[in-house]
Amino acid sequence: MAYVIAEPCIGTKDTACVDACPVDCIHPKSDESDFDNEEMLYIDPDECIDCGACVPVCPVSAIFAQEDLPEKWDEFTDKNSAFYQK
Repeated sequence: MAYVIAEPCIGTKDTACVDACPVDCIHPKSDESDFDNEEMLYIDPDECIDCGACVPVCPVSAIFAQEDLPEKWDEFTDKNSAFYQK
């Protein structure tokens, strides 16, 4: 997985990252049926191309390269992957 969305996204779900992503790998989008039911957004590890376009547009600094993810948020790597295994 190239990038991970972590705890600061919970409750925020700002979709600037969705708009910035060139490969459409961040979900749920605001027009998707599960948007209101999810507490945060998730990056698809199989679709992410490691471009980093999402990082600077996140207003709460919730997106990290996997190797830079703070240890306290390690579980978010699995949370991002699990969203796409439903």
